[in-house]
Amino acid sequence: MTVAPKREDYDVVVIGAGPAGLAAAATSAEAGLSTLLLDENIGPGGQVFRAIASTPVTERNQLGADYWVGADLVQSLRASNAEVIHRATVWSLDRNLDIAVSIGGASAFVKAKRVILAIGALERPFPIPGWTLPGVMTAGAAQTMLKSSALVPDGRTVIAGQGPLLWLLAAQILRLGGRIDRILDTTERGNYFAALPHAFAFLTSPYFAKGLSMMREVKAKVQVVSGVTELAASGDGQLASVSYVAGGKRETIPTDLLLLHQGVVPNVNLAMAAGIEHRWDDLQLCWSPVLDASGNSSVAGIAIAGDGAGIGGANAAVVRGRIAARAAVDALAPASAAKLPATMATLRSDLAKAERGRLFLDTLFRPAPQFRIPSGDTIVCRCEEVTAKDVLDSVAIGATGPNQLKAYRRTGMGPCQGRLCGLTVTELMAQARGKTPQEIGYYRLRAPVKPITLAELAAVPKSEADVKAVVRG
Repeated sequence: MTVAPKREDYDVVVIGAGPAGLAAAATSAEAGLSTLLLDENIGPGGQVFRAIASTPVTERNQLGADYWVGADLVQSLRASNAEVIHRATVWSLDRNLDIAVSIGGASAFVKAKRVILAIGALERPFPIPGWTLPGVMTAGAAQTMLKSSALVPDGRTVIAGQGPLLWLLAAQILRLGGRIDRILDTTERGNYFAALPHAFAFLTSPYFAKGLSMMREVKAKVQVVSGVTELAASGDGQLASVSYVAGGKRETIPTDLLLLHQGVVPNVNLAMAAGIEHRWDDLQLCWSPVLDASGNSSVAGIAIAGDGAGIGGANAAVVRGRIAARAAVDALAPASAAKLPATMATLRSDLAKAERGRLFLDTLFRPAPQFRIPSGDTIVCRCEEVTAKDVLDSVAIGATGPNQLKAYRRTGMGPCQGRLCGLTVTELMAQARGKTPQEIGYYRLRAPVKPITLAELAAVPKSEADVKAVVRG
């Protein structure tokens, strides 16, 4: 059954039902504001709390205590008066706070006084030779199958990369009886020294004890190779082996499944299409929106919360969601702010605690250039099968940035709209032209930011003025 929005206008529309979106929608509705939460998944949770209301994995220790925090967030949302629509794909958001959303093959339009974008993160591209072969997946994809269907690898499996999610996924796979033959840690040795100045904050944060315990759990059962370079996947139409260099020696191991991960980055497509200003973050090596302390963006009325505002993790995302919603309440109905349990000062204190130790993690797990900026025949744009050499050849004959490159190679014009190649293209062109990523820029993004059919567009309700605007008299 298709569920359309009940109204045309809302005080607050929240886009995305991950940690930040769940917290923001519940907070806004609790204060008495008319609130609509739109999410394209089948149920609430986003990626961190994926399938929280439906997972077949019921033994709580298997997914870990942090996962089940999501159940409380969902409960709070359901206890509120927020209107929630799932399988709802937002394909347009403009400066007037008009939102176009596709639900069940038909588009609806709603207007908001405040929009809170809680669209989360994407996994960073990991463009190594062979990364497009069947049998190579991201760690996030494997975790989606684990949480939603309790599926774990049973063939020869290698996990390669770095970052907290890599270790969490490995622990979850092992707890559910899955197979991992080897973990290839690509963390650069120099990162350990660079992270040292931030170690105290990390050692006194919740991350430390949890991370250490998880790594010990995994290392007790799986061979871990550190200092890995020159990683490559090989096979004739299907992954057959993984090769790498460690300790000065090259090794090749037969592999059925390779899971890649080197951190996550903000999902910027909808925010950029709405005209929100972004800047290159040289520590997290990604584009991040320019926001004030309450998450408000450069476009009046649009705030961004959670990892879409800059990577901070699930706990920080929840607090950021509450801060953005609190700011909306303060702007739209100041008298209703008294209904909320936490003051803005308390929320800011909570955020500082949640973000403690983050600088250490960002520095330690800053991915190496060789795994971000490919060369030769390695695929950069999966949708259009454009290689690193193709991009460099285009630069040599005059392509100055990602948008000009579209005319030469169609990069960023496939179904993913640059989500899987955008960062790589920016950094590759910046290196080739001797410029910074900020100077090179990013793809110019426009609606629709997600694929919709021409039939759906044609069926959009039109006023007489709309028809007159395109029909000659």
